[in-house]
Amino acid sequence: MDTTSFGAALVETCVSAAVAAPSIHNMQPWRFRLDSDTLMFQVRAAPGQDMRHVDPTGRAVLLSVGACVFNLRVALTHFGWSPDTRLLPRPDDPGLLATVRLAELTARREEERCADLYEAIWRRHSSRFPFSDRPLPVAVCDELSAVARAEGAALRFCGAGEATRLLRLTAEAERRNRLDADRAAEGRHWVHRNLEPAPDTGLPRTALGLQDARERLPLRDFTARRHPERLTARPFEPDPTIALLTTEHDRRVDRLRAGQALERVWLVARAYGLRASVLDQALEWDDLRNALVTTCDGGAHPQLLIRLGYGPDGPATPRRAAGRVLREVAGAPDEHPRGLR
Repeated sequence: MDTTSFGAALVETCVSAAVAAPSIHNMQPWRFRLDSDTLMFQVRAAPGQDMRHVDPTGRAVLLSVGACVFNLRVALTHFGWSPDTRLLPRPDDPGLLATVRLAELTARREEERCADLYEAIWRRHSSRFPFSDRPLPVAVCDELSAVARAEGAALRFCGAGEATRLLRLTAEAERRNRLDADRAAEGRHWVHRNLEPAPDTGLPRTALGLQDARERLPLRDFTARRHPERLTARPFEPDPTIALLTTEHDRRVDRLRAGQALERVWLVARAYGLRASVLDQALEWDDLRNALVTTCDGGAHPQLLIRLGYGPDGPATPRRAAGRVLREVAGAPDEHPRGLR
């Protein structure tokens, strides 16, 4: 294999694409190592980049890491490489969440589709703004469900009655999060407070979005305070399009797969001109999470609710520089970050 075409600049570009993925409270809970001899990336969770109260089992961290692994796959394919991805490849090293080894690109249709999503990586942002009433084309919904299946997950678009039920569960979770002092404080920790220099993780206030004046769509209030002077209220779409992302099992590997499915769905949606935001509050409470699925889901495990529609772009959020999350493999296994269970 000719490794000269994979130089430092390309490594930095591919890792930058990976860290453009969505993550819980924009914590960016990942780090990368590259073995320059074998051209293999290791992807691990970053120690300390977790939330003890909001995400005690590390579920959201694994979803986040899965999303960044998918972006890395897309970037590598875009630049002419074939990524061989393995999730949890070493049982003796549970902190190693994924490896992505490069090989010469072969003309496989699936890889070509992933490469087409590269430009969408840089334009994908959470949009916590009102969407229009324009319905999503059936063909687009079908394609989004198909790409989720390709990543080992299922995406089901909910009818109006089911969406109402899921939004009520989300609203109850949002209410609990505001009343839980530990969770509320932990969430506020990741909201920027006009610090200089500005942090490269977390959420600036410009990214917090709006609140629904009708109180039908319970977008997360990251401040956990619902002060009108902090978060402006405006009417949102009366009948939001809600999709439920599930997996057949709920092992660590399934959560990583769900993260890859989330990002692939999001990038394909963005390529079709759609915007998206996630509703993950109910996933943080065991009883509410169990209530998200019904008998029609066949015992599936819910991983995320996704809101999709036509509307304005969300603002960009800060990202860590590639050099801060990447280093070459030293050969020794890392410590096991908290929350990886």
